[in-house]
Amino acid sequence: MGKQKILTDWFLRAPDTGGLERIEAFFSGHGYDLHRHDTYAIGRTLSGVQSFQYRGGWRHSLPGGTMVLHPDEVHDGEAGTEDGFKYRMLYVEPALIQQMLGGQPLPFIKTGLSTDPRLFAATEVLLQSIDRPLDPLEQQDALFDLAQAMSAVSGVTAHRQRFDYRAAERAREFMHSALEQPVTLDQLAEHSGRDRWSLSRDFRLLFGTSPYRYLTMRRLDLVRSLLMQGESLTNAALIAGFSDQSHMTRKFGKTYGLSPARWMKMHRR
Repeated sequence: MGKQKILTDWFLRAPDTGGLERIEAFFSGHGYDLHRHDTYAIGRTLSGVQSFQYRGGWRHSLPGGTMVLHPDEVHDGEAGTEDGFKYRMLYVEPALIQQMLGGQPLPFIKTGLSTDPRLFAATEVLLQSIDRPLDPLEQQDALFDLAQAMSAVSGVTAHRQRFDYRAAERAREFMHSALEQPVTLDQLAEHSGRDRWSLSRDFRLLFGTSPYRYLTMRRLDLVRSLLMQGESLTNAALIAGFSDQSHMTRKFGKTYGLSPARWMKMHRR
C-alpha cells in the first residue's frame, strides 16, 4: 500500500488596503472553531466542500457559488470531505458598504450562500489571485459593484429608519484614534454629539455591530499587524490596548476561531 498523503493547512493574506482584507487558505479537516467577525465575510470555495454552521444549520459551500456571511453572525469551518477545501475570502467593513449605499439597511443573505450570478460576477475582481495586487481605483469600483449586487440580491426593501449617520461616523473615527486607551460610551456620545443610547442603536444599525465589539476588532487588527512585524504576543496585546496577553488571546480565539499561535504558524508569508 502506498503512503497516505499528508495535507498541510496553510493561509495566505494579501496586504490590507482601505478597510478590505483578502485571504486564501486550505484546510484538510477542522478549520475554525465557532467565532464571529464584525465585517462581512464574502468568498468562494475553490475546491472541495467547505462546511460550516451558520444561523442554526449546516451549510455546504461548493465551487461556483458565493458565501456572504453577515457581520456578527457566529460560524465555524471544516472540510466536508477527506480531500480538504481551498477557498478565498474577503472581509469588508460595513462602513464601506454604508458609504456606497447611502445609509440603507445592511444587505443580508439569509442562508449565507448564494448561487446568484450577479454576486459571483461582482466578486470576480476582489477574489482573484491573492498574489495580484489591486489597483486602488479598480478596488473602489469593484466594491461599489459588490455593494449594489448585495443590496439587489438580498431583496431587502429600503425601509428608512431614523438615524444619525454623521454622529455614528464621528464615534467610529474617534475609536480609531483611541485604540490604546479605555473608551466609554459617554466619550463616544461627547465626540459624536448624540446621546448614548441613540448612538448605540444607530451604530448597530449602520455598522452591523456594537461600539464595544467594533473597538475590540480594531484592536485585534492592530495585534495581527504587530505580530506580522515580529512583536511578541505580550507586547502586541499591551500596545493594542488589552489588559494582558491572556485577555487578548481569549478575544482573538472568539473572533477568528483559532489561537494567535496557530494563526501565525499557518501563514505562508
